[in-house]
Order: sequence, then structure tokens, then C-alpha cells
Amino acid sequence: MSLILAGALGCADNEKKLEKNNIQAVDEVAEFWPKLPQALPYDEALEFKVKNLVAEMTLAQKVAQMIQPEIRDITVEDMRKYGFGSYLNGGGSFPNNNKQATPQDWIKLAEDMYQASIDSSIDGSAIPTMWGTDAVHGHNNVIGATLFPHNIGLGAANNPDLIEKIAAITAAEVMVTGIDWVFAPTVAVVQDDRWGRTYEGYSEDPAIVRNYASAVVKGLQGSPDKDFLSNDRVISTVKHFLGDGGTVAGDDQGDNISTEKQLFELHAQGYIGGLNAGAQSVMASFNSWHGKKNHGNKYLLTDILKDRMGFDGFVVGDWNGHGQVKGCTNESCPQSVNAGLDIFMVPTDAWKLLYENTIAQVKSGEIAQSRIDDAVSRILRVKLRAGLFEKPSPATRKLSGKTELIGQKSHRDVARQAVRESLVLLKNNHNILPISPKSHILVAGDAANNIGKQSGGWSVTWQGTGNKNSDFPGAQSIFDGINQQISLTGGNATLSVDGSFVKKPDVAIVVFGEEPYAEGHGDRDNLEFQRGNKKDLALLKRLKQQGIPVVAVFISGRPMWVNAELNASDAFVAAWLPGTEGHGIAEVLLKNSENEVNHDFLGRLSFSWPATADQTATNHYDVNYQPLFKFGYGLSYQDRVMVSNDFDETSQVSHDQLPNLALFVGAAKMPWKMQLKSGDESADITSSVQSLGAVTLQTLDKTVQEDARSVSFDGSKQASVVLTSNFPEDLRAYKEANATLTLSMKVNSVSNEQILLSMACEQQCPGSVNLTKVLHSMTLDSWENISIDLQCFEDAGVDFSQVTSPFQISTTGVVSLSFADIIIEPNSAETATISCQ
Repeated sequence: MSLILAGALGCADNEKKLEKNNIQAVDEVAEFWPKLPQALPYDEALEFKVKNLVAEMTLAQKVAQMIQPEIRDITVEDMRKYGFGSYLNGGGSFPNNNKQATPQDWIKLAEDMYQASIDSSIDGSAIPTMWGTDAVHGHNNVIGATLFPHNIGLGAANNPDLIEKIAAITAAEVMVTGIDWVFAPTVAVVQDDRWGRTYEGYSEDPAIVRNYASAVVKGLQGSPDKDFLSNDRVISTVKHFLGDGGTVAGDDQGDNISTEKQLFELHAQGYIGGLNAGAQSVMASFNSWHGKKNHGNKYLLTDILKDRMGFDGFVVGDWNGHGQVKGCTNESCPQSVNAGLDIFMVPTDAWKLLYENTIAQVKSGEIAQSRIDDAVSRILRVKLRAGLFEKPSPATRKLSGKTELIGQKSHRDVARQAVRESLVLLKNNHNILPISPKSHILVAGDAANNIGKQSGGWSVTWQGTGNKNSDFPGAQSIFDGINQQISLTGGNATLSVDGSFVKKPDVAIVVFGEEPYAEGHGDRDNLEFQRGNKKDLALLKRLKQQGIPVVAVFISGRPMWVNAELNASDAFVAAWLPGTEGHGIAEVLLKNSENEVNHDFLGRLSFSWPATADQTATNHYDVNYQPLFKFGYGLSYQDRVMVSNDFDETSQVSHDQLPNLALFVGAAKMPWKMQLKSGDESADITSSVQSLGAVTLQTLDKTVQEDARSVSFDGSKQASVVLTSNFPEDLRAYKEANATLTLSMKVNSVSNEQILLSMACEQQCPGSVNLTKVLHSMTLDSWENISIDLQCFEDAGVDFSQVTSPFQISTTGVVSLSFADIIIEPNSAETATISCQ
């Protein structure tokens, strides 16, 4: 256990104060938050420039510095008119909305935006803008860039010097395209591996995260004492402040209920490392702390980060994160500014209203002018430190346009080293590895020749989906690497995704694992791999039954429960998400031409490996710590360890204590929101009475005030009332627990047209149940409870692993009805109104 963790868990320090103040108003910052030494000395001349610039600016110019729109939602003329302080490209966003945009296309957009920003003819401002991008494992939005292993693999390598090199290479490839600013590193200390962003964390251990944060910031920005933000460096962002890796049940954008001491000991250590290295920006987190959204938490953003820790850069929001603060919308959030947010990340066309509303809120006194001046001073301080006022324009900077740097061999060599060092050998019975280079190798599995799958999320596209190998020019799949290496030494490799063969191989390497995902799309309710569809296990077993030694190479963004797959393999390698350099795997698995070890396994688990599917939060400093493989575990070729072939294959997940899941009780429950749909139109519910085309919804009193909703359809077109979310939810546990969708309904009038109750999931898999007969049998104007077996929705096509809408009533008829208390209730299918058991 690292010293930083001593006494962290179970600590009650400050808890009474937190309860008393509900994390909203604390008299003083807790004593354990450190006063950090300034990484950069006070620069009187620079501060004089900042002060003079701020004094010369109008309110509109100042607020424009605080607005960060997205390239899909602004034009060059918008930049000329408003003079935004910054802009971004989100994951899967490209110049001209073209996935195949060339580096020259990126440079042209950067140059055009820069020139528009310094054109004072309309807005009167000549302050240069800056472009931010999510280059989280290389310049991952750009075709042909070097993609390194995701952070979870780099954590297993535990090599800060290598990490600094990777960050420097990333900075160089980013600067080729004229971009100034990178949203990295992510310093989440992941506590529950169900979280869909687990692979963005380096480790469950805060000491590793702290050291890596320092290394990445130095690699991106340069060291404070040399080449800091020079022509070879970019601005870095330590994210997400604070506690995103510790939400309840690993729920993305969920609630962290750690004590304040735990928040510091576990979740703040990456900021200690990053700020000590001179990080110039910090990104606020989507998550809440004890129910209060971080984008509106003054204690965290201002009292701790800025005042106590002495951070003098700026705080940028996450993707419309300000809109989640209580009382805010995407278009208006004075609470975030007052809490300490300096830059609104505001994609979509909400930016214009947010700009106008923020100006009005300053004029009315809702936001103090001094707070605006502080935010703008911080932004300008960073721009001056980065030399943006003096540097040439993006198209004429030192590295701009040197496209030979993107994906160049020396960069790929470092990435291949990172792949080698990230691999963790969990099992190597009978020393099947390393494999003789003269062997006949069967390479099987759907990840064997799939660069997109081996790279994971944030790879060209946001989710990492929809890609082909041709979208990664210059890259190597894992099969490519094996085939290239073994063909040089007299052996041969045959690719067969399904494992079929003509000539029996000497050994089979099976490459399989998770499909790509990012953020909330990757949240799971337990850690069982291929739950309900064990096709990869079947492949492993089929090869074993034919007497073929099997090497499993597991691609994943987190440790997973794979006991059966471990049992079915002679050797098992955790390869994480290695990125574009698949040859790095071959260099470890295969002997060299002299039949000697080429490269040994150096990776060690930076996350504990679960013993059961529901052992989702197992960390090496826990009191009851019993993982399958411990933190720090990893075999090398010198080890002669026989790993059991008898791991318990029983899932052991119990649904007996599964609580009711409220979808709508008085109001839509997070993460769900209510919408109306009419034909091709849709609208979020924002008022107590709202109409859209053929449907009208209004609040209704059932038991208490406005605890129900009344909906009427006029029959002019297909219309619906829907509960939906931005990200899919994994509801398989409820389906497995024989749950029902229950609700109270009152029928006012119905027609003979069908009335459907539906669920929907992400991959176009809607499933509907016809309620017409049930509703016709109900007494008019009388509340009744009805329930539908979830099996009915699965039979109709719903995939419960990715539910985006758990409730939707739709019809083309003239219908008036009311509903309340929509709940998913476990262990109730036997008594369902509509059963499909």
C-alpha cells in the first residue's frame, strides 16, 4: 500500500462538517489539502500585460473568451464576429465533417479560425483563439496518427519515462495540424471497473496516477524549467476534477460519496502530480460529489483548486457539463461561473444563447464583474505563457504541415515498445510461451485482424466504432505483426477468424475481447465477459478439444470476469487496448530467429483482476481483498507457475437484493429525461404543459402535487411520449431477475388504433408490447396498476445490455390517458398483467 493511502479508507475526518453543510458551504478548506509550490514563478511583466488587456476589453469580448464552441456548430465568420477564446473538436468531429480529412484540412481550419480571431474588424478584439482536442492516446482523431495503448495498458507498464516520451510524440503530431491544446491527461483513480471509462485510468493506485500525471504534463508542455510551452509543446489539461473514478456503481457522470479525506487521498493525487509539473488547465468533471454537480461546486473549483492549491491557470468545463448543474440549462448557467468555471465547453448551437445570457447576468449583477475578470485573466495568462500572441499563425509554426511526423516510424517504434511493456501474462502453463518461430500458428478470433477493435474507443471516431483497417494507414493488426515476424524465421501463420483449418496447427493464438466503446456507452452492471453469448469461449474450447495448445490474447478496457476463458486456455495474455502497433504483441509472444526470448513480459496489473462477475470494486487497499489476480501480478518467462484450470465458472451474481429501479416517480429520474415525439420531430419536456404536433403532455395531481402526467394524442400522425437518456444503460440484471415494468395508468378515452408500450436500445433494437386490449378492459377515469414482464420486450427484440429508452407510449389514434410511478420491479414476472414466461 502506498503511503498516501495510509488511513484513507474508513476515515471520518470532516464527515460531520460535510453532513452539516451538505458539501455546499464549508467554512474553511480542510487542513489536508496542500498549498502547492508554484511550478512557474510569478512573472510581473506577464501579469502587467494581463491586467492591461483585461482593462481594455469590453464585457462582450470578455465573455467571448469564456465560450468554447465545437467545430460542427460554428463557422469562420462566427469566429470573426464573436472572437471566441477557444474552440474544440469533439470525438469523431473533423474539418468539413469529413472523417478522411487530411492533415492539410486540419491545418487550414486552424489557420482560418486563428485569422478570424485576430481580425478586429467586427468584434474589436485581436486576441488569438486556441483549439483544443481530445488526443487521449495519440492524435486519435486524425487518420494515420500513431495510436498508443490506452491508459490502462500504460499503467500496467509502470514506466513514467516512457509515458513522457509518448506525451511528447502526441504533442508533436498534434502541432503538425496547427492545434494548440490537448485535453489530457485523464487522472481518474478508478474504483469500480463497471465504469465505461475505466480504460482511461492508469491504475486503481493513486501513486501511479500521480507520477504519470506529472510525466504526461511534462511531455505535452515541457518542463517548467526548460522548453516550457515552446514551439514543440502544447497546453495540457488535467481531468476531470474531481472524483470521476469513484462514482457509486461506476456510473458515468454519477455521484461520488467519498469522504473529503478519501477525495484527497484517492482522487486528487493526479492533480498534485499534474499541477506540480505546471499544468495550465484543469477540466471540471461531470460527476457530483454528495449530490452536488462539480461544474457548480465552488468549494472544489475555487476554494480547494484555485485558492488552497494555488492553481493559476483556467478551469474548462466538459461537454455541456454546466447544463447539468441544478437550476441551469445548456444556454444559461451563472452558477458555474460563480463556482469557478472559467470556460464553458458548449457544443451544439446553445453557445449563442449562453453568450448572450452570460452578458445579461453580469449586467444584472447575478455574476460579479470581478469573477468575469478573474476568468479572463486566467485565460489570457495561459495564452501569454504559451506564446500565442507572439507565435506565427498555425499554418506557419515550427511543426505545422510536417506531415511526415504523423505516424512516422520513430513514433510507431515508441508505441510498439509501449505495447510490449503493457502486456500482462496471467497464465503460461507448461511454458507454452514464447512460441518457436518455426511453428505453424493458427491466428483466430474476431480481434486478430481488426485494428479498430484493438484500438478501442477514441480511435478516429468517438466510440471507436464504424472503422475499417483502411482507416488506420500505416498501422498493423495483431495478425499482421505475427505474420510479419514469423515469416522471417521460417514459420507460418494462418488467419482464420472462426478457428477452422485444413492443416492442424502447432498452436493457436486466439485474439478476442470487448467491442469498442467510450464514456457512458461502456458502463456495465457486472464484469462478466460476453454475458449470455459465449462465442469466444466456444472457440477456445473447440480448439482445445482438438488437441491444439491455445494462447488467449484478451482485448479489453478493464479487468473482466473470464474464469471460463482462463480455464480453456493454456496461456492467457491481458493485452488491454494496444492501439495501432499490433507487432508489439508478436515481439513478446514469439521467440526470435535464434529461438531465444525476444522480449519478456514486463507488464504488471495496475488494476486488480476480479474473482467473480460481481467483484466490481476490488482495490488493493480494501479491507477484504480477495481478487483472482492481485494488483501487481504478472508472470515473466523466468516464472514456472502452473495456474489453475479449475477457476470457478459459476457467475455467482445474485439478484435477490436488486432494488426497484425508479424511472419516473413524480419526475423523470436520472439519467432519464422525458420527451415528446410527433412524426420526425422531438422535444424535451421543459414546462408543465407542452405540445408537439399530435401530442400534448401536462402535469397532473394523483397523490401529491404534479406527481403524474396526462397525455393526449389527436390522431393526426404517429406520436409518442418517451423516457430516454444520452447514454445506454445496462439493465440485464433486471431482465435476469424476472422483473416487470410497472406503472399506474388511468384511461380517459381510447380509440381502436394500436397503443404500444415500447423499449428501445442503442443498436436499433426496439421492442413493443400492444397495450390496446389491456387499456380497453380498464375502467375509465380510474387509476389501475399494470405490469409487463421484461421477457416480452426481449422477445420483441430489445437488447437489455444497452437500453436507451425503457418507456415509450405511442399511437396513431385519438387517445387520452394518464400515467404515474413507472418502476422496474425485480422478481415480479409471475404476477405480471402481461406475461411472457
